[in-house]
Amino acid sequence: MYWIVLGLGVFGLITSTVFTGMVLAAVASYLREVLAARAVLSGLRGGTGFAPPLSLLKPLHGAEPDLEAHLASFFEQDYPEFEILFCACSADDAGLAVARGVAERYPHIPVKSLSTGGQPDYINDKVISLELMEKHAAHQILVISDSDVRVTPDYLRAVAMPFMQERVGGMCCPYRGVAGQGGLWARLEAVGMSVEMTAGVLVARMMEGMQFTLGPTMAFRRETIRRMGGFKVTADYCADDFILGNETFKLGETVVLSHHAIDHMVLNSRFADSMKHQIRWMKSTRFSRPKGHFGTALTFAMPFGLLAWAGAAWLGHPWIGLALFAWGVATRIALAIAVGRKVVRDSSWFGLIVLYPIRDLMGFFFWLASYAGRTILWRGQVYELLPGGRMRAAK
Repeated sequence: MYWIVLGLGVFGLITSTVFTGMVLAAVASYLREVLAARAVLSGLRGGTGFAPPLSLLKPLHGAEPDLEAHLASFFEQDYPEFEILFCACSADDAGLAVARGVAERYPHIPVKSLSTGGQPDYINDKVISLELMEKHAAHQILVISDSDVRVTPDYLRAVAMPFMQERVGGMCCPYRGVAGQGGLWARLEAVGMSVEMTAGVLVARMMEGMQFTLGPTMAFRRETIRRMGGFKVTADYCADDFILGNETFKLGETVVLSHHAIDHMVLNSRFADSMKHQIRWMKSTRFSRPKGHFGTALTFAMPFGLLAWAGAAWLGHPWIGLALFAWGVATRIALAIAVGRKVVRDSSWFGLIVLYPIRDLMGFFFWLASYAGRTILWRGQVYELLPGGRMRAAK
């Protein structure tokens, strides 16, 4: 039995090391593209060149921590012409009130404040808001950004740049997790966003191209959205970002992963909230990309490193076990620096070097938990996930 434990641990360390190698190759390719993209972006900062007018769609749902500061960053853009549309279910939504207050400080930016009243009756309320904002948007490139996002002044120039190519129908930005409220659980979730999520995206992009988008920021041509049947194609899905990007890919249009990383603020500072959020995300991925999600188990290093250490120790070779565990830690640190530091520019060395190996172990247990049933709790309601990622109200 001890040999089985050791063998399983060594096997997992081998597969996770292979994955690390794939990520490092993907990072090297991506960073070469980043250098070229930044040169183009630098040439656009002077106010000339490609800068089509943009409509920025911001769905809102309540007053989140630091929402005012996050929204203000979208008004402070170095971009010649854009509008911002806010939408919530209710005209009295607290987040919408915050947005109106921010807009008053920037009277030169066109703003539209909308509410849906909750109709039509979609499972994903965000889709109702997107439909209404698309109807009122003035421009042909639609930039969709979550409320828990913070950006820099060159954000819109970076978002617009891929659309210089006519074949591009959609784009998205990588993101780094930021624990704005602090706390251990928020920081662990944040480093998972910065490293684990981005590593998976880069490998998928290298292996099969971008066939999805990432929700914190994604942009599409209005014509592309209408060709796929409008935002309502995502009405019954939790992972609406995956569906929008996948439908764009199915139309034969190119989806681009931007060189520009944004801040995705982690709002779950309490243990229970953070765990529920990360398990829900894992379950959603399980149903959206079942084959890839199943193989994700072999990308984690720390659980296999612990198995190898225990197996070797039981067999009387604790130092060999310790060396195997240290190898697992080394691969996680290599991933954290290559992806977290070089790609998304996460500045938290403590998070990358100390917390990420812990988060890797936690990620394996989130993966296991994703197979424990098919229901999720989302905005106070319980839903059942169906094949393909569709949701329905739980019975």
